Amino acid sequence: MLNKQRTVFMAIVLTLVMVLAACSGNNAANNGGSAAPANASDKTETAAEPAAAGGEGGADTSEEVQLKMIFVGPKPADYDVVFAELNKKLKEKINATLEGEFLDWSDWAQKYPLKFAANEDFDLVYSANWAGYHDQALKGGFLEITDDMIAKYLPKTQEAMPQVSWDQAKVNGKLFMVPQNRGESVEKLILYREDLRKKYNLPAIDSPEAYATYLKTIAENEKGITPFTPETGDWKYHNLDRVLLKQQYEWNMFDLDMPFAFKLSDAKGQVFNVYQTQEFKDLLAYYKDLADHNAWAKNVLNSKDDHQQKFKQGLTASITHNNGTLGNVMTQMKQENSPYEVALADVTPDKAKSIAISTQNGTSIHATSKHPERALMLIDLMQNDKEIHDLIMYGVQGVHYEPVGDTVFKATDKNANFTNFSNWGFNSPLNRDNEAFPKEASDLVAKWESGVYHYPLETFVFDNTKVKTELANIGNVMLRYALPLEYGVVKDTDKGLAQLNEQLDAAGIEKVRQELQAQIDAFLANQQ
Repeated sequence: MLNKQRTVFMAIVLTLVMVLAACSGNNAANNGGSAAPANASDKTETAAEPAAAGGEGGADTSEEVQLKMIFVGPKPADYDVVFAELNKKLKEKINATLEGEFLDWSDWAQKYPLKFAANEDFDLVYSANWAGYHDQALKGGFLEITDDMIAKYLPKTQEAMPQVSWDQAKVNGKLFMVPQNRGESVEKLILYREDLRKKYNLPAIDSPEAYATYLKTIAENEKGITPFTPETGDWKYHNLDRVLLKQQYEWNMFDLDMPFAFKLSDAKGQVFNVYQTQEFKDLLAYYKDLADHNAWAKNVLNSKDDHQQKFKQGLTASITHNNGTLGNVMTQMKQENSPYEVALADVTPDKAKSIAISTQNGTSIHATSKHPERALMLIDLMQNDKEIHDLIMYGVQGVHYEPVGDTVFKATDKNANFTNFSNWGFNSPLNRDNEAFPKEASDLVAKWESGVYHYPLETFVFDNTKVKTELANIGNVMLRYALPLEYGVVKDTDKGLAQLNEQLDAAGIEKVRQELQAQIDAFLANQQ
């Protein structure tokens, strides 16, 4: 009799625990995920309710939710077609649908931080080290992703992601991003018109000097064609600086929002002001010569031109970007039967090359998301579910691409209707390679990867909390005084350079340098 009463009592207690757990799960969804949701395995599933996703112990997905994600890049022409199909699958798997909002390349840099400042209602956002990931993490724009959340809502990602990738994505020891799970080269190349080089019997473009000869020849002889068109955006350096400074001299230039660098060969990581170096002064003379010979448009500082589109249309003779992006432009031109012969140029062929760390692309959860658990589950599918991954990366099978085995795809004539936006946050081992991707681009990557360099400060992250005001002032100075210098708009470069450094001194550059150096010294000391 006593055992029977005890059994009944325990059943009542268990029931109460289950009810309280369910309430806790609902509160977690409304409070940014601070509490764990109810365990889906603790409830009886009915035919009308979808199964819990995210592996054993995943969230209760009985309530349908709509998620919203901010992407950078233009809205794909076939967005409605692809996302309708994607949402069918997402509803089946996690009882959720996804709406995308797209920030065009022409003004994404201005609009991206405003989304957080205004605390707009969205759940997921493309994030990257070059798109202010660390800054937004420190400002509280992203939700911290804990080990428990990874285990519960990202089980497939946890299994597939190397630990070093998680570590690279941490800011002050905390994780605010699910990083990409496939490495890529981020070194910059020149994509140029090979038919024009041949037309004027110019030497191979394998050095800064040879490239300058090409640009000036095009400017002199090809009316209606701009020799070089930079990528638009809130860049604080010339678009070629990553080639002619960072790669040419084997420097690390941090996040390109500060005028600081250190030599990769310097084990102590001694920071210096880029604008005070002889290398930069020499580069200004190089740029001034190009500007005086009309190597780029007179309105270059205010231009909103899409450099890739201008190149494909034959309106510009060269652009710069990373190997993968330029290879894709070449692929598209070939598929569209472009009349132009194009090629890649590495003007720093003997310099050390690197592979991007994991934060080159990733996906973060908005700090005020109402459905962080479901958002994480969506990322888990995007990176690791073959059906979902193919949809978000390549579009609808038979419409935008045809699979070639499990690792390659063949693009259709409608492939361009679903490209050129930041689905790269979902890069993973499931990525397919385009069978038409140019061999020369693949060969370059293979060559670089055989000798890729790693250095002690590769994963260093600067905490700018103590110098936010100074950094904002410095950024304004760079845009106002440095960029005009670098595009040859300032007639007297020596005077302009002196004025630039005076303005930086007034903005507090020495305070920032000291703070940066102190953090680097501490980081290196901890590595020993």
